[in-house]
Amino acid sequence: MLAGVVITKDPVDTYVPLYVRDGQISTQYIMTTLEELGLLKMDFLGLRTLTVIQDTINLVKQNRGIDVVFDKEMADPKVYKLWQEGKSCGIFQFESQGMTNFMKELKPDCLEDLIAGVSLYRPGPMDQIPRYIKGKLNPGHNEYTHPRLEPILNVTYGCMVYQEQVMQIVRDLAGYSLGRADLVRRAMGKKKLDVMAKEREIFIHGQVDENGEIIVPRMC
Repeated sequence: MLAGVVITKDPVDTYVPLYVRDGQISTQYIMTTLEELGLLKMDFLGLRTLTVIQDTINLVKQNRGIDVVFDKEMADPKVYKLWQEGKSCGIFQFESQGMTNFMKELKPDCLEDLIAGVSLYRPGPMDQIPRYIKGKLNPGHNEYTHPRLEPILNVTYGCMVYQEQVMQIVRDLAGYSLGRADLVRRAMGKKKLDVMAKEREIFIHGQVDENGEIIVPRMC
């Protein structure tokens, strides 16, 4: 279950109108309007599998006297072997046939591969999957269109996977401020093509204000 929650300093109805349906209180404004008003909306994901995991921990403690501790060991090769063999049924975001085949081909052996795999297996980034697999299986042969991209993209084998990587690229290559880089990230996430087209021109040619002061330097 995915729930969008608006977080405000004062009661929500002091900012936006509300309505009640089936006993649930919601805002009458859509997500984009809430953001334009400056309100913070967070998505919280609830999973039944989390309850199953907690019940399992309790049963292991009760019947075997063993305390299961998460985050203690994140490099157990036996665990990654399960993904490599496609034994990921019941694991959130890894149990579809497409994702299972992806993991069997990728042969993940670290947490970074699992994180990148989830990020790549969606419309758009899926085009980068063959390149990511090639980079994983052939280390040292990754290609970068600019030398300054290597320290940003080497962890993902030359592929732009994360929004934070995009932000760092526009900052390092075009001199964007952190705030403006975040605007680019949001435009990409919301698929605002008009904003992206405008930022592309600024990325290449730079930007100056009405007084001639440089906001974004021109790329050399």
